[in-house]
Amino acid sequence: MREDLRRRLGRDGEQLAGEHLVRRGFQIVERNFRTRFGELDIVAYDGCVLAFCEVKTRRLRPGEASPFDAIRMPKRSQVRRMAAVWLSQRSERPYAPELRFDAIGVTFDPSGRLVSIEHLEGAF
Repeated sequence: MREDLRRRLGRDGEQLAGEHLVRRGFQIVERNFRTRFGELDIVAYDGCVLAFCEVKTRRLRPGEASPFDAIRMPKRSQVRRMAAVWLSQRSERPYAPELRFDAIGVTFDPSGRLVSIEHLEGAF
């Protein structure tokens, strides 16, 4: 039951992060790309930048850490490895002069209402 709630929270956060990227002029190239290293949340393209986006979603609780606190060095390395796999497997991808690793934090209040979407471009 708890895992279902966590999965739904993550899915909702990724959906909102994707909508945020589209509002910012990005096209979603791929979602939830699975590799042996894990799952790449969102790959987005705006004509100049190909952004590999790690989405972290949290429900606000007293003393709860920022969604970005979960993106430490091991996670950053994992996302880079997954991006390398994606680039090697997607020959029909859009050309971008810039590759970037972004972090998007989505926070909900305890009742499930959206509190914030924070987008750190070039987070790592």
